[in-house]
Amino acid sequence: MSTDPEGARGAGERAAVRLDGVRILVTGASSGLGRAMARALLEGGATVALASRPGPRLDAAVSALASFGPRVWALGLDVRDDASVARARRWVDRRWGALDVLINNAGLGMRTVNPRFMVEPTPFYAVSPDGFRAVIDTNLTGYFLVARAFVPPMVQAGRGKIINISMNRETMRRRGFVPYGPSRAGAESLSYIMAEDLADTGVTVNLLLPGGAADTGMIPDDTRAELSRPLLAPEIMAAPIRFLASSASDGVTGQRFIATQFPAHPGA
Repeated sequence: MSTDPEGARGAGERAAVRLDGVRILVTGASSGLGRAMARALLEGGATVALASRPGPRLDAAVSALASFGPRVWALGLDVRDDASVARARRWVDRRWGALDVLINNAGLGMRTVNPRFMVEPTPFYAVSPDGFRAVIDTNLTGYFLVARAFVPPMVQAGRGKIINISMNRETMRRRGFVPYGPSRAGAESLSYIMAEDLADTGVTVNLLLPGGAADTGMIPDDTRAELSRPLLAPEIMAAPIRFLASSASDGVTGQRFIATQFPAHPGA
């Protein structure tokens, strides 16, 4: 695997890297990091499918990007549902013929099991089984299901990129962060194993995380004043996601990039 790729060095000077003709699917694109990344990729010239569960939020996200014309698409997708994922794969095959870049971003946050998780942590034994399963099914199993569906044609073509969105490792050991922490730890392990499984196929797998808590709607408004640090703007992901989706990152695989440190080397 590439650990200090030529493409990663000097990536800051490549913030304006072009993505013309690149076909990209972003899951969880109706809000937060997904929506910000979709806009950044469109601004770089890519054709982007905003994938999310159908509804007003997805409609609003696509409408907000209408200025990009035929390069922006809405794709109804529930990453937890095998049948929905299969339909998304057929949609891409029919509309585009192939997918160049898959960005796994769809996720549920801790607020779904404890709205005051940032200031009043709940111990793991107080989390409901349904709440645990919902987060794991979205944040971990969803990454697996979507990648499993879209990787085979990439392998056949001998090219493709998978970018899995993660979070700081402190969330994987922080008090009161079950099930979110385990879901992200699992997704990171999945990513590294995917990279190993795809070695020498031409398909790369990398991780990208903001580098801190981001203003994505996962943190309730009534707890923001109690946070020790300000929230990051979702747009922090723009430069690194364009780099990772572009030919500038060719040959880079099995790496973990932190948006707040970009264009520094992959971080721990």
